Amino acid sequence: MRTPLKFGTRKARFALIGLALVGTVAIPSTVAAAATSDRPQATTGHSGSAVKPTIVLEHGAWADGSSWDGVVTRLQKDGYTVDVPPNPLRGVDSDSAYLASYLATVPGPIVLVGHSYGGFVITNAATGDKNVKALVYVDAYIPAKGDTLNSLTARFPGSEITPAALNVVPSPGGITDVYIKPSMFRAILANDLPAAEAAELAATQQPIAASALTEASGPPAWASIPTWAVIGTADHAIPPAAQEFMARRAHAVVTKIDASHLSLISHPEQVANVIEEAACHTS
Repeated sequence: MRTPLKFGTRKARFALIGLALVGTVAIPSTVAAAATSDRPQATTGHSGSAVKPTIVLEHGAWADGSSWDGVVTRLQKDGYTVDVPPNPLRGVDSDSAYLASYLATVPGPIVLVGHSYGGFVITNAATGDKNVKALVYVDAYIPAKGDTLNSLTARFPGSEITPAALNVVPSPGGITDVYIKPSMFRAILANDLPAAEAAELAATQQPIAASALTEASGPPAWASIPTWAVIGTADHAIPPAAQEFMARRAHAVVTKIDASHLSLISHPEQVANVIEEAACHTS
């Protein structure tokens, strides 16, 4: 049962669940126009304000966009346009720059949602974007300026993401990737999911660049955008105490769920409900 707790009116050892910054490419104006004109436009009511914002979902490390499937199904059923852009997991700065560029192609108001490491990405990508009307953090980091994944993870005890839990894989290009060992994946990230489902997620996980763990966050978008947070009280990755601290600091409206770090998979309806609550405050 969902029990929202308001920390405000509106508004970690190793860290978690982020894109190589592509070079500047000149795109003909006709192509750019086509990219946006084919998108569904936000509908408007008699007052001229948007009825439903676009929901943009950013996944975290050791995951991909499919982790949002259950949430997407529910949001689309309720009439929302939903985008799930890829998070290349290459670093805070580059991942955030990519997402910011993506958001610029979305017409009308946006509710921007991040899971785990994706919280770092949305915090930086939305800064200065006037179309982003609400931020939702799902079992996520909510960094302040200067915070890193490692610094936030180390601030509170309890995270089971330790060096012993990681596979570190150097690549020829000089980027070192980090995976969760499959034998430990369920216990850390998916402790409320069936063993077979957790095994599939472990086998298909996407690595995060090790350098992302020490990249500092910039000025936070939550300082000026209304913020919501979903906290899984059985999270073994980001300690719930850390999530509560970050949510309080961001003046977020908090919903606690008896769930693992992957509440978006194990409790998609409750997560979708929080996103829709945030969407209702965008007009």
